[in-house]
Amino acid sequence: MSYNEKLQDLFRDYEKAGHLQPFTMREVAAWAYDHGLCQPQRSTIINRLAEEFSRAMRAEFHTDPQGRRVRTKHIAIVERNGKQYAFWADIRTASRDHMERSFQQRRQAVVDDCKQLKSDVDSYNENQNAGEPIQLVLDFTDDVAEYEALKAVA
Repeated sequence: MSYNEKLQDLFRDYEKAGHLQPFTMREVAAWAYDHGLCQPQRSTIINRLAEEFSRAMRAEFHTDPQGRRVRTKHIAIVERNGKQYAFWADIRTASRDHMERSFQQRRQAVVDDCKQLKSDVDSYNENQNAGEPIQLVLDFTDDVAEYEALKAVA
């Protein structure tokens, strides 16, 4: 059984214990931990800390010389010897190769999110929605233009 399958089974136990929806994953994790069902190993703790560092790095911004609010740290996933590594760099000192890879990967993540959002909306409209279909617009041209226009006025 994979680790994900173990967690899925633990969640089903959480539901059987009478916990109702909606719920937070923090509540599920606390329940599993408090009942001795899931004790973190060293690698889990290190992975958690790495996630917390990553979240902190994604939240770091600075103002560039033109007055734009810019994310400071950027991640690029690189494959070496069949393993993936996530390398972080500061936009102010990173190589062009690192930044190009980072921007391409972030763009692909946006595309992937949009594809999944479309599947979710289509499924909801076709299987659960008894009313008017929820409309989904994936063309962000007007959104970006509006942002640029507001920025120019400010």
